[in-house]
Amino acid sequence: MTEPLMLIDADVLGRHRTGDETYVEQLLRALPQTAPDLRIAALTRDAALVPDGVEPVILRARTQELRMAVGVPRVLRRLRPALAHFVHSLPLSCPVPALLTVQDLSWERDPTVFGRWDLMTFKFFVPRSVRRARHVFAISARTKRDLVEVYGTDESKITVTPLAPDPEFRPAGEHDSFLLFVSAIEPRKQPLAAIDAANAVGRRLVVVGPPKDAGLAAELVRRGADVRGYVPKDELVRLYQSAACLVFPSRYEGFGLPVVEAMACGTPVVAAPEPALQEVAGDAAIFTDDLAEGITRALFDHDRLAAAGIERAKAFTWEETARLTADVYRSVLAA
Repeated sequence: MTEPLMLIDADVLGRHRTGDETYVEQLLRALPQTAPDLRIAALTRDAALVPDGVEPVILRARTQELRMAVGVPRVLRRLRPALAHFVHSLPLSCPVPALLTVQDLSWERDPTVFGRWDLMTFKFFVPRSVRRARHVFAISARTKRDLVEVYGTDESKITVTPLAPDPEFRPAGEHDSFLLFVSAIEPRKQPLAAIDAANAVGRRLVVVGPPKDAGLAAELVRRGADVRGYVPKDELVRLYQSAACLVFPSRYEGFGLPVVEAMACGTPVVAAPEPALQEVAGDAAIFTDDLAEGITRALFDHDRLAAAGIERAKAFTWEETARLTADVYRSVLAA
C-alpha cells in the first residue's frame, strides 16, 4: 500500500520572498527529521531548491494566476495527496483536504498601505481560503486573534506555529557602530522612521530587504541610509552579528522574524510597540514610539539586552514548529 503523501506548496522557494520563503524552507528542512513517519513532498518550480528528505514535484507556470487556477488543481487531481498545505490562499479548485498557513491580516488591519489590486486580491482569496481549509496555521497568537476577530474563524480550527531563527543566526565577535533595518521596503514597515532615528543619534543605518517601494528606497538613500536590497543569508547573518542594534518600527506584523533573528545573534532590538513583536520578544527588547530615545537606551544597556535576547530566542525552534505542524497533519489523516 502506498504511503499517504503530504504535499506542501513550495513555490516561494528561490523567489526572495523573505518571511514566506523562510517559513516554507525551514519547515521542509525540519519535517523529515521531526516526523519521519510522514511522507513529505514539495510542489516547486526547481527540484534543486527542495531540502533532502523531501520529494520534489515540479510545476512551472507562466503566471501565478494560471498556476493556482489550472496548474495546481491538475497536480492535485493527478497525485491525490492525503492533504495539501498552502500559504496565504488555496487554489481555485482543491479536490483534497487542504491546510492553510496565514502569516498576517495586514490588508484587513491597515489597508491604506496596499495597492488597489493587491488589496482586492487578498480580501477576496484569503477569507475564502480560510473558510475552505480543513485547518489553519497562524504564525503567532496575534494572527490567531485576528483570524477570530476579523473572519470569525473558530479557535479550534487554528493552531499557532511560530516562526524561528535559522541555527546559523548566532552570536559572533564584537558589534560595530551601525544600526540595522531588515525588512521589505514598504510603507507599513516605516523605514523612514528608522533612518530619521539613526540620523538623530548620529549612527549609520544599513537597510536590508527587497525594495517593494522604489520611491521609498530612493528617499532612504537621500536621507543617508546604506540600502543593500536583498542579501544572501550568510551576509545577513554577518550584518545581524555586527550591528549595534536592530531598529524595527513596523506598525503591523504577524510575527516579526527579524526581531527573533537579531535576538539569536545577541543584537539588541528597538521596535515599535506592536502586539506581535511584543509577543515574540517579551522584555528582551525595547518597545517605544521614540526610536531615537530607544536606540540610546539600547546602546547603553547593550550587554543585558544581548543576553536577554539570546535566551528569549531559544524559545523558538523550527523543530517545534514542525512538530506542531506534523501533529495537525496526523489529525487530518485520522479524521
